[in-house]
Parts: sequence; structure tokens; C-alpha cells
Amino acid sequence: MNADEYIGRIVQSPADRGKAQRHVRGSFFSEYVRMIRRQKNVDWSEVLLVTDLVYLRKHIDDDGWYPMPTFERMGVAILKHLDGATLDAVRLWGRFSASSYHEQHPDLVEPGAPVESLMRLKVLRSTLFDFPAFDIPMLVDGHAYVAITYYMGPVAEEAACYQTMGFCEGVLSLAGARNVRAEFIERAWLADSRTLLDLQWDPPGVSVRPKKR
Repeated sequence: MNADEYIGRIVQSPADRGKAQRHVRGSFFSEYVRMIRRQKNVDWSEVLLVTDLVYLRKHIDDDGWYPMPTFERMGVAILKHLDGATLDAVRLWGRFSASSYHEQHPDLVEPGAPVESLMRLKVLRSTLFDFPAFDIPMLVDGHAYVAITYYMGPVAEEAACYQTMGFCEGVLSLAGARNVRAEFIERAWLADSRTLLDLQWDPPGVSVRPKKR
């Protein structure tokens, strides 16, 4: 085994080498890198592989491609070592990311048109990974199914899906959707073949009040 596969007691597994064929765009990868760089109180050399640590010291090209195994290990490390990094917080981060991305790319959202905005999100997500990670197999007014498969381990897969859930909620809200509801009806991290997110919302300008019993 090569020396660069060791870091502390962590060893790169053969499964990781298979995943190395998949990549994530630098604009998304850089978000994890920035979060890790900000945490000066953690000795990341005891947490990440040597091959991962390289990315903390170099410029991340927004248009470049970066290895999914490193992206996965960084995600797990963030969950374990950053205060307040719960799944609820990851979901909220997804919503915040949607707002931040929209500020830089206003064309992501069509005001008053949630369906069109989700279609634009599908196109965007297809540019972030070099494999089919995100699809919308069903999309009608007020309802959508989002299929998600990142091909990561259970911990990282669950976190990434919660981030995606929050991003979808954020896009819908920015498009004017009201009373956005989201839940997972299939979960890849619990051995389902994929993760399926059920999104429902009320049309812009319409808020449906619960029926009185």
C-alpha cells in the first residue's frame, strides 16, 4: 500500500478507488473546503487523507472537476467535527445555498413559476456532477418527485440528500411557492435503490388554510 494512502489511522479503501471515477464540480466542492478552512480548532490531518488535505491548500476552480470520495470524506468530517452540524442544519444550509446561488445567478428562478424554476434546477444540478445524481421524474403544478443518488456511504448520502431537500425548498420559495412541504419516501442510505423526495406546494399567491374539524 502506498504511503500517501495513510493519514492517522484512516486508510483509503478499495471501494473509494472505484468511486474515484465520479466527480463533483468545483463550485460545489469549494463550499465544503471553505467550511473546513474556517475551523482552525480541528486538526484535519487527523481526520482526512493526505490526498484530501491537498485541496485545503490549493485554489479550487469553480469549473473544475474534483473527486467524489474526497467530497464524501469532507462531508462526513464536517458532520462529525463542526458544532451544530445536524441534519436540520444541513437542510437549512441547503436553503441558504439556494438563496446565495440565486443572488449570483438570477436566471435560476422564474418568479411566480415554481415548475419552470425546478426545471432550471434540474439543468443546474446536471452540471454539478459528471454522473446522473439528480432527476425529476414527475413534475406538475404543486407536486414533484425528485430522485437523488450520489453513490456515497450512508452518512454522507443522507446529509447530501438533506442539503438537496433544502436547496429544492429554497428554489420553490424563491419562485413564490407557498406552504412548501418536503419528505423522503425512499432513502438510499437505508438500502433503497435511490432516494425519492416528495415535494408539494401551493401556487404563488395562494395559501390553503387547513380545514376546520
